[in-house]
Amino acid sequence: MAAEHPFKEILTALPKPGGGEFGKFYSLPALNDPRIEKLPYSIRILLESAIRNCDNFQVKKEDVEKIIDWENSAPKQVEIPFKPARVLLQDFTGVPAVVDLACMRDAMNKLGSDSNKINPLVPVDLVIDHSVQVDVTRSENAVKANMELEFQRNKERFAFLKWGSSAFHNMLVVPPGSGIVHQVNLEYLGRVVFNTNGMLYPDSVVGTDSHTTMIDGLGVAGWGVGGIEAEAAMLGQPMSMVLPGVVGFKLSGKLHNGVTATDLVLTVTQMLRKHGVVGKFVEFHGDGMGELSLADRATIANMSPEYGATMGFFPVDHVTLQYLKLTGRSDETVAMVEGYLRANKMFVDYNEPQQERVYSSYLELNLADVEPCISGPKRPHDRVPLKEMKADWHSCLDNKVGFKGFAVPKETQEKVVKFSFHGQPAELKHGSVVIAAITSCTNTSNPSVMLGAGLVAKKACELGLQVKPWVKTSLAPGSGVVTKYLLQSGLQKYLNEQGFHIVGYGCTTCIGNSGDLDESVASTITDNDIVAAAVLSGNRNFEGRVHPLTRANYLASPPLVVAYALAGTVDIDFDKEPIGTTKDGKSVYFKDIWPTTEEIAEVVQSSVLPDMFKSTYEAITKGNPTWNQLSVPASKLYSWDPNSTYIHEPPYFKDMTMDPPGAHGVKDAYCLLNFGDSITTDHISPAGSIHKDSPTAKYLLERGVERRDFNSYGSRRGNDEVMARGTFANIRLVNKLLNGEVGPKTVHVPTGEKLSVFDAAMKYKSAGHGTIILAGAEYGSGSSRDWAAKGPMLLGVKAVIAKSFERIHRSNLVGMGIIPLCFKAGEDADSLGLTGHERFSIDLPSKISEIRPGQDVTVTTDSGKSFTCTVRFDTEVELAYFDHGGILPFVIRNLIKQ
Repeated sequence: MAAEHPFKEILTALPKPGGGEFGKFYSLPALNDPRIEKLPYSIRILLESAIRNCDNFQVKKEDVEKIIDWENSAPKQVEIPFKPARVLLQDFTGVPAVVDLACMRDAMNKLGSDSNKINPLVPVDLVIDHSVQVDVTRSENAVKANMELEFQRNKERFAFLKWGSSAFHNMLVVPPGSGIVHQVNLEYLGRVVFNTNGMLYPDSVVGTDSHTTMIDGLGVAGWGVGGIEAEAAMLGQPMSMVLPGVVGFKLSGKLHNGVTATDLVLTVTQMLRKHGVVGKFVEFHGDGMGELSLADRATIANMSPEYGATMGFFPVDHVTLQYLKLTGRSDETVAMVEGYLRANKMFVDYNEPQQERVYSSYLELNLADVEPCISGPKRPHDRVPLKEMKADWHSCLDNKVGFKGFAVPKETQEKVVKFSFHGQPAELKHGSVVIAAITSCTNTSNPSVMLGAGLVAKKACELGLQVKPWVKTSLAPGSGVVTKYLLQSGLQKYLNEQGFHIVGYGCTTCIGNSGDLDESVASTITDNDIVAAAVLSGNRNFEGRVHPLTRANYLASPPLVVAYALAGTVDIDFDKEPIGTTKDGKSVYFKDIWPTTEEIAEVVQSSVLPDMFKSTYEAITKGNPTWNQLSVPASKLYSWDPNSTYIHEPPYFKDMTMDPPGAHGVKDAYCLLNFGDSITTDHISPAGSIHKDSPTAKYLLERGVERRDFNSYGSRRGNDEVMARGTFANIRLVNKLLNGEVGPKTVHVPTGEKLSVFDAAMKYKSAGHGTIILAGAEYGSGSSRDWAAKGPMLLGVKAVIAKSFERIHRSNLVGMGIIPLCFKAGEDADSLGLTGHERFSIDLPSKISEIRPGQDVTVTTDSGKSFTCTVRFDTEVELAYFDHGGILPFVIRNLIKQ
């Protein structure tokens, strides 16, 4: 017999305005606790979840008290459990998640247990936003051509996901071609308030892409987690998290004419990076909120990973409700959302006096202080005001190689290389734009910047300006709605004339799917060592990510992407130098093609209509003919094909027994890689194209896959053999063991051989040697890629010793049984005199009961050095995962016991 709910006395009915009730909810005001009034709205969502899920086992009454007492308990880094309302999977991360679920079913079957227990217990939304390899760009048929290529390349992957949609209950699959996961989440999937069998509660979500945070703009608490954590959450495990501090970010004033939401987000990103918000929530408030559209808020929320916060949260207010109506949510749904959130003190009404909330720290920005800017050339938080861009570019050419430097000799900085592009005379120089992409992630949810880009294209066309044909241009909307309003406004025609044809609805240039550059452009860059540039409206510009041949990559608003494409170079002062000339030889300046805020607002008002959202999403789950024709087996257990290079059964549960393997230290491990600061998951995890000379290429060629069919790492995420070979395969990897050489290689210490990282790792493994990784600060920043932890585990990495870790990546390492260790403050590998040629032993007790979260451990080397590190198992739950060899074996053993 089920125990009584500990908070049953605060279960309250929410009446409908016309009689009857919407349902029941756990009422925060009914607790009569004055501390709740001061809580940030984001913390109230954690509180409600803890109360509703309180069973005094997974979630205890003490956990509820910790959250209510947030002001005092957050600074103490206390642990709380959190059960999100749903899980969001994007297809790149969805494939390995479904692979793991299928494997877990097999493992339970082999252990003689009911394998059907492996089913999502919380709703799972899986959006196949199919990463679009941009092969075809300047063509009216680009969408169709790229989509056909996608289905040819990814048929097996799509069929596997279609099998998963029927094999597993509680899983909604949105077929390919519908849009990018974050925009579909914002426009369609986001509930804001759930009503499940008459129980009302706030929508909250964890997703397997770090930009899940985009939904925070809608007042839905959401953030990215690794696929490993997401799978556990799907299976009903509470997420263990440290109760976060909350930075109160006050907005005031109004943006100046011509300043875009992208300019604002790049400014906010720089401010928050400087403030330091890793592991924290950021909550936006203040009078300036009324000046920000929902799309502007979503743009800021989307960039949370770039400024390092767990989420950038915008509580629900009247702007949110208007957006829900605009995007086709029913009047009854909107009434329920408003009624519930008001009743539970989770709604902000800026027409009423504001109750002062307590925050951990405070920031303020007057929107009037924001100026046009871009960010780069290698990191999203390196903001450059537009007026300073030319000077900044020249300093980057001068500076030594680094985040802001290319070390180009003075005497070659002005060189111009002439070449022939399809019979036309063409030229390139340092700073020439060769890729200009309006990409789907950050900005295409935002009609003002998308229509602004269309207006720039229109003005340029009218003045006779044209983007040079050797600039690879593309437009990848985040949903079909964007196409509808660009057509309604008449602006798509002008974008097409400038080469910005729609290439598909999904991840493109931002994830490294720019496709090949024309051979004449590629060879000119390579043969003459040109520092070529890409300008994109995405949110990631780390080295080697956008394209191997664009060493300078700048983030910019969609209208600025068009402007830079027209200029053909980033080496320009838009205030003083012309972008081009009219047909009759007059100079055209930036100000001549830049639309006013009023012009943009007028087009938004007349072109973005509710019916567009309704018609786009009414048929979204019905798919398209190509998807519907995919035939899949009806079996509950998956039939693995040993010859498949897309879907492969990984070895995670091989020889698994009912008894946990237990805690363990590390003995005489070699250093596989020795890194400095800011090693991102782009450096670690396989992403983008597969290099022709890589171990992955060799593996695929041996299996009869031709180079043209290599596809991307993302598309092959369901094959551990491919992904292990692609781990640390980034061409911009800087490994100190190589003494200055850049690339995906390392030194096999016993022999001194220089090998690919994969080959060196296999050599260590075959000899029975474990390995560790040495690293600097912010190890694992960037996207929340589970393969950044799975890959190292498959390579035999036992521990990572770093100055600091990015939140999600540290958690993923624990989830895969890898020990994360932090050097003591002020120490690192260099200061301790470590070269990476030593052998390392980590002294951890063999009994899990003898290890405490955050305790000190001793690391010794065969050279006689000894130093102390902090073990970054942050919670008791993480220690349990380590004891079981990882989070998924822990879940299986617990399900079998039930």
